[in-house]
Amino acid sequence: MQLRRANRGRTAALIAVAVLTFTMSGSALAAPRASGPGASLAAVRAATAHLHSPGRAIEAGYIPVSPCEQIPGVGGMGVHYLNPALAADLASDPRAPELLLFAPSGNGWRLVGVEYFSVALANTASGPAPWFGEDVPPLGFFNPAPAVLGRTFDGPMQGHNAAMPWHYDLHAWIWQANPAGIFEPWNPNVSC
Repeated sequence: MQLRRANRGRTAALIAVAVLTFTMSGSALAAPRASGPGASLAAVRAATAHLHSPGRAIEAGYIPVSPCEQIPGVGGMGVHYLNPALAADLASDPRAPELLLFAPSGNGWRLVGVEYFSVALANTASGPAPWFGEDVPPLGFFNPAPAVLGRTFDGPMQGHNAAMPWHYDLHAWIWQANPAGIFEPWNPNVSC
């Protein structure tokens, strides 16, 4: 239980760092990274094939930000590895996912999917800004849900902890089949 709390605190701190980087860098309104025509699931697999171990993910700038997550009877997501540099703007390149999803296997951990993430900026009196709290911002959201691979992200949704802003996200189970659907958040074939 204490390890789970420590991981939640670490997750909150890392998301907060990513949000601060995002807001302080002035990149909030940056143009999307070019994804090029023909971005496909095969292209995402090719772009992430070298990241099949947590060590390789860390070398590429990803950091673990969650415990292994699952909901009994629904499925799992595994451990989330976030790349703060990729999460620090509104752009999403299908070949450069903001998060990687790792699940336990007989030989340690293996890459099972990717997750795309974008902060949902709120319209505020001082301009677009990340939004925290339980209620939808009174002036609405500044940026609509992005899309990759022909799919619009889920959201906007409240942050999963107090340090995480409202956001959009999209899971893609490119390395582990998901009977619920390739873009569904929870995968019954993933367990912790």
